[in-house]
Amino acid sequence: MNKLLLIDAYAMIYRAYYAFIRVPRMNSKGENTSAIYGFVTTLEDLLKRVRPTHIAVAFDPHGPTFRHEAYAEYKAQREETPEDIRRSVPIIQDILKAMNITVLEVQGFEADDVIGTMAKKAAAAGVEVFMATPDKDYGQLVGERIWQYRPRHTGGFEQMGPAEVCAKYGIARTEQVIDLLALMGDASDNIPGCKGVGEKTAVQLIQQFDSVENLLEHTNELKGALQQKVVSQAQEIRFSKFLATIRTDVPVEWNEQQMQLRDKDWAQLAPLYTQLEFNSLLKSAPAEASRPAPARKAAPQEQTLSLFGDESSAELTPAQAPQYDTIENRLCAYLLNPEVSFNPYREPDWDALKADSALWTLYNEVELPLVPVLRDMEKAGVRFDVAILKQAEKDLTAELETLEQEIYTLAGTSFNINSPAQVGEVLFDTLHLDPKAKRGRKGKYSTSEEVLQALKDTHPVVGKILEQRELKKLISTYVVTLPSYINPQTGKIHTTYNQTVTATGRLSSSNPNLQNLPIRSERGQLIRRAVIPDEGCLILSADYSQIELRLLAHMSQDPHLIEAFRSGQDIHAATAAKIFGKTVQDVTRDERRRAKTANFGIIYGISAFGLAQQLDCSRQEAKELIDSYFAAFPRVIDFIESQKQYAREHGCVETLFGRKRYLPDILSHNSVVRSFAERNAVNAPIQGTAADIIKMAMVSIHRRLSEFHAQMIMQVHDELNFNVPQAEVQAVKQMVVEEMQNVVHLSVPLIADCGVGHNWLEAH
Repeated sequence: MNKLLLIDAYAMIYRAYYAFIRVPRMNSKGENTSAIYGFVTTLEDLLKRVRPTHIAVAFDPHGPTFRHEAYAEYKAQREETPEDIRRSVPIIQDILKAMNITVLEVQGFEADDVIGTMAKKAAAAGVEVFMATPDKDYGQLVGERIWQYRPRHTGGFEQMGPAEVCAKYGIARTEQVIDLLALMGDASDNIPGCKGVGEKTAVQLIQQFDSVENLLEHTNELKGALQQKVVSQAQEIRFSKFLATIRTDVPVEWNEQQMQLRDKDWAQLAPLYTQLEFNSLLKSAPAEASRPAPARKAAPQEQTLSLFGDESSAELTPAQAPQYDTIENRLCAYLLNPEVSFNPYREPDWDALKADSALWTLYNEVELPLVPVLRDMEKAGVRFDVAILKQAEKDLTAELETLEQEIYTLAGTSFNINSPAQVGEVLFDTLHLDPKAKRGRKGKYSTSEEVLQALKDTHPVVGKILEQRELKKLISTYVVTLPSYINPQTGKIHTTYNQTVTATGRLSSSNPNLQNLPIRSERGQLIRRAVIPDEGCLILSADYSQIELRLLAHMSQDPHLIEAFRSGQDIHAATAAKIFGKTVQDVTRDERRRAKTANFGIIYGISAFGLAQQLDCSRQEAKELIDSYFAAFPRVIDFIESQKQYAREHGCVETLFGRKRYLPDILSHNSVVRSFAERNAVNAPIQGTAADIIKMAMVSIHRRLSEFHAQMIMQVHDELNFNVPQAEVQAVKQMVVEEMQNVVHLSVPLIADCGVGHNWLEAH
């Protein structure tokens, strides 16, 4: 049987774009390819899952549709389309053309209407139809031979037929999705509905009256306030149903031949993927489809020799093009723009690097000298005591079993704690912890960490379930896994430090990621205990104390923050005293906790909503705390606003040492996109400067380590760890603290806390 796959283009493009919003996908030319890459990979996934014989992709047209003409406020509340999506759509359409996929677009009608019409006509012709979209409105179209294919937040898709749609919304027929929307409205489309009627009441009314038309004919059967709401808003309800109804009479025809799935035209597709640097997608290209290399700037000696003739028209395959993958070229490209991926077939712009004195200094005095430091750290490795990890696995597993028995006792029943569906049933059906809890896709409750945190105070079992999840992850992800990375010849773990990955300038590590170990929690400290020195040595750990807050004080030049650090006060207690109008001695533990949360939250652009969640208080209380903070430290808010303004004017922000973070989205008309850029405008200079400082300290310390037998073995953000012979401990400790505290001089002192022990836990 023929299968037709219909894709709601903009719904999938938006979803793909926002999936990468925190860490956008950028190519070496600085182009944001998140929406394009996400859409294409989703399309490929759909083709594998559905295996259609026919396919079409529907786009919304430019200009108003019949709904806009009937209702000026239709979708009026929506943010402007992000600029990167607007730039991506023509490229996506070029890709679809190269893939020989039909594009549908009808003036005056939305993609929903085009898909609705095509689905009905194809199904009437005996074709199985799959509509790929996350939009709940499409449920009204589901019927015989028509399914909705909805992407899941956790990955993959769910196939919804009539039974699944009816079960999800509590209705008898899929067409009643329209009646539900007519009553409850749709905030995403600005459909008014009946004010005061929510989803639960709407479902009850449709179950009782079958349709809004029948409901409006029998309003006498309603009582009290509900009757008044429905009667007074009858016109709005009817109009909302008109807006919510997907049209199935658009002037498009089911054309079996036109929409047949055809082979890709790789002669057109390969150059597009190459330009976008979608190397993983190019792997599926047939051998005969040559992959042209991106245009590149010739090196000076090549220009003299004229090796390739006219450089502007030269197209080289990877076999022909020299790869500029030296460490120096990785580093140059990274400093020029840390967000873009390094292209080994294009030489970076060395002239631009040399023209920027700050970046040129960073290259010569920080990044290039750091290379041998990281090489020696990787070679030295980190020794883990396997016996301690094995004992930790045994102890934690026993603790996990005890914890699970406590959960069964508190819940009054045994169930699979690792099954989110069963956890949801126990919490909401058995214990009735939240009468407003809603079932999601496939009728299951959400039991995400966010949901459970909100319910933590309603029943002791919730906190225990959160604890069980944390403990299980600690065991499976770290305690059990770390021994598998130990090199049998050295007995150590040799992680890889990545120098040119993060946008802020921080180092990262992989295979394994030693910078993401859960070492703050009490149980996670078992991992610190398992890190041990070589025989006859001790672990020395040196950690910058509150470096980001010290940098905030220096960059903002706030006199109160500067004085607190210069006088050696407890900065969180001093902040609390200033906010709450008390002496430091009178500050309570709770006030200090609130001030500490605010201190770090300010750096990361925390909102009143986010602060309220962290402090478990009302949004109004959180707002008052933020207002009090800025009133107490006015230069901090000045600094924050000045950073945003600098980013608007220059398109980037800089660390104290000139490292740049480009923020093109700072001028976006879309508030969600713009707010991410604004937060980065404040945080990137602080976090990036901290990264610069510890890199500079590592270079200085590495030079002086030649006087000793000690080794630098690990860097975890603001912390350095060393394997030190016992006879050298005092001298190395003095040297490390001296270099860390004097690598740069700020308005406030840099303090390095240093400890020594027989393992990392003792030393820290």
